[in-house]
Amino acid sequence: MKVLIFGATGMVGQGVLMECLRDPAVEPVVTLGRTATGIHNGKLREIVHLNLLDYAGMETQLAEFDACFFCLGVASTGMKEADYERVTYGFTLAAAEALSRARPGMTFIFVSGSGTDSTERGRIMWARVKGRTENALPRLPLKAYMFRPGFIQPLDGIQSKTPMYRTFYRVLGPVMPLLRRTFPNQILSTREIGQAMLSVARHGYGKRILETKDMRTLLSQ
Repeated sequence: MKVLIFGATGMVGQGVLMECLRDPAVEPVVTLGRTATGIHNGKLREIVHLNLLDYAGMETQLAEFDACFFCLGVASTGMKEADYERVTYGFTLAAAEALSRARPGMTFIFVSGSGTDSTERGRIMWARVKGRTENALPRLPLKAYMFRPGFIQPLDGIQSKTPMYRTFYRVLGPVMPLLRRTFPNQILSTREIGQAMLSVARHGYGKRILETKDMRTLLSQ
């Protein structure tokens, strides 16, 4: 299986990348983003592409993939809605539209978030924008799936790019085993998200929007 990963330098994207590199049935693994990951692996190819709204001339490159894991995102804290929408909706749809033209029917997995607002009319800005993005993807000729993780436990030395989140994870680290036992349907590790994505890419799933409990169901199969 040939996979393309957007956002491979972020916390979720790093976890997904590591799982793809570990899986012997996944090759090549290709990342696409404005910066390289710095990881060296014989299975890995990296495409540095500065304009994430324009993929003109890349049709041949994009046509080779069986699945795309779109993990690119930013924290909404302190952002104006237009700026957040440009990244969350604009970057996602630009990539999905280009891939749907290059390889109609391919699997496209978008990392959304627990609490996303499918009505697009709620009071929470990030939830509205992610809801709009989720609603737009199934209109394209893709097998689009939306992953809505809740709390994410970083493993393998992965850290969030957001300083506030890094502090939060550091404080909660000692009690994480207890939290996982107490709230099993609210917490997933970066490894588990990557494994769940690979499962959906291979076998599909009966729902297009997957909450944490759905991802856990996949992992138990």
